[in-house]
Amino acid sequence: MYSINLEEIKKHIEKELSSERMKHTLGVISEAEKLAERYGVDKEKAKLAALCHDMARCMPVDSIELAHAKMAADLLKCEWGIEDPDVLNAVTYHTTGRPGMSLLEKIIYLADAIEPGRNYPGVDRLRKLAYEDLDKACAEVMRQTIEYVKHKGCEIDDNTIKAMEELLAKERSADEQ
Repeated sequence: MYSINLEEIKKHIEKELSSERMKHTLGVISEAEKLAERYGVDKEKAKLAALCHDMARCMPVDSIELAHAKMAADLLKCEWGIEDPDVLNAVTYHTTGRPGMSLLEKIIYLADAIEPGRNYPGVDRLRKLAYEDLDKACAEVMRQTIEYVKHKGCEIDDNTIKAMEELLAKERSADEQ
C-alpha cells in the first residue's frame, strides 16, 4: 500500500534534510522496524511513519521544535495522499506522545528517543526496556523529557504529562490485579 510512494518520499526527504538529520531518520526507521516486529505492528506503517517523522525539520520556522511534527503529518496528507490516521498520529505525536496512543504511536515515539545515534544518560537502559515493556519504556522517556524540559525552563506539553499519567495509571492497575 505504501511502497509505491515510500521511495519517492525518501528521495524528497533526503534532498531536504541535513546528512545528520537523515542519519537520525535512518536510525529511527531501523529501531521502529525492530519494535514493530517485536510488538506485532505493521512494519510498512512503522517504516513510513519513522521515515516521515522529521520531514518538516528543514522548514524555515523559528519555533519548529514541536511544530515540525504536525507540519510533517500535514505534508504527508496533503502532498503524498497518506490518510491512514494511525500513521498521521504517529508522526504528529512523535515528540510529545498523547493519551490513548496506539502501538504504532508508541513505537515511533520510542524509536525517536532510542535510535542508535542517541547518546544520553540512561539510553541503554531505555533501549532494553523498550523490548520488555513498551508502556513502561514510553512512560520513562516521558518522565525524562518532562524533567529535561523543566530543567531548561521551558513549557511542558500537556499531552506528554497526560500520556505519562495514563501509562502510569495503567501500570498501577495491572500491578493491583
